[in-house]
Amino acid sequence: MDEFSDAAGDDRGAGRSVAVVGAGAVGLTAAHDLAARGASVTVYERGEVAAESTGRAAGVLYDAYAEDVDARIAARAIERFRALSGAGEFTFEETPYLWFVTEPGRKADAIREQVEGMQRHDRRVERVDPADLGERFPALRTEDVVEAAIARNAGVADTAAYADAVAELAVEAGVDLREHTAASVALDPPRVNGDAYDTVLVAAGAHTARVLADAGIRVPLKPYRVQALTANAAGELPTFYDATEGYYARPHPEGLLAGDGTEEVEADPDAYDRDGDDWFVDAMEDRLADRVPGYEPDVHRAWAGLCTATPDHDPLLGELADGLYVAAGWQGHGFMRAPATGEVIAEEIVGGGGVTEFEPTRFDGDEEFEIVEGMTVE
Repeated sequence: MDEFSDAAGDDRGAGRSVAVVGAGAVGLTAAHDLAARGASVTVYERGEVAAESTGRAAGVLYDAYAEDVDARIAARAIERFRALSGAGEFTFEETPYLWFVTEPGRKADAIREQVEGMQRHDRRVERVDPADLGERFPALRTEDVVEAAIARNAGVADTAAYADAVAELAVEAGVDLREHTAASVALDPPRVNGDAYDTVLVAAGAHTARVLADAGIRVPLKPYRVQALTANAAGELPTFYDATEGYYARPHPEGLLAGDGTEEVEADPDAYDRDGDDWFVDAMEDRLADRVPGYEPDVHRAWAGLCTATPDHDPLLGELADGLYVAAGWQGHGFMRAPATGEVIAEEIVGGGGVTEFEPTRFDGDEEFEIVEGMTVE
């Protein structure tokens, strides 16, 4: 069908009707993969493709995970990102991912432990002697770094371009994409806006908990606000994450994209502030000017988006009730793994295996938990 799909000749979904709620990266990938397997798919999106968290994501991509399931999913995601590159406006841009700390202690120990775990899973990751960083990345100030590592199987991408490219492939495969159509989900049988389907998949990002609550299903998902900005170019930079200060930066067509600004409080997905805060912009300007000697940041724009947290920081991916599936709770890593997680949930819907560690029924739905930043070294 297309190079992005491995489902040529796979008709396990034939005769099955599926509604997907949410036209972000995960929902669209799942819709495309279901259609590629013969299912009749309708996507409901209250706004437009990639209008919410997907379009506001950072587009940092890597497979540098120490846990086996995470490493496997991330590697598959990178493989599919590369396969899609060149479709429409989407391009996978190769760039190494560097992460480091500037203080000895637990985080420095954690980087060493992470690298060992990643290498056990054959990730292209290595520790870097801080003394060598200056030669490898001369634009960065590195004399204060005490521990660092580099992931080679990494890149960056335009998140909205990914969603647009997959949406186009999905429509070509027969998906009925309904933008500007809010979805009301009900059960027994699974229904969306009164229409019955064999299966309903809710992949509505920060709105997932509310959509499911209206159907009488509780899930432990909390949206939280994160921030990012774009600025002028700062020389030849890798994607990097300063785990001591807690921020990241990556190459971007406008120069660079940098961010974090995580607020560890629950946000209202219908009423959160979508603009970047002044304090966040000021802090990022100071950090970037300090880390890149001679750089004078000229911020072009700053914005906020939403991530979703779960009690154990792992997503909810699988069947919640008869015919009702969920894909949400990415803890800031949703876009990065979307090509694989969308594929996994599509496979599960047509009878394949899911990911046991991510089964949503591991929770009762009324768990109390604190929101913590998803991009951490600990």
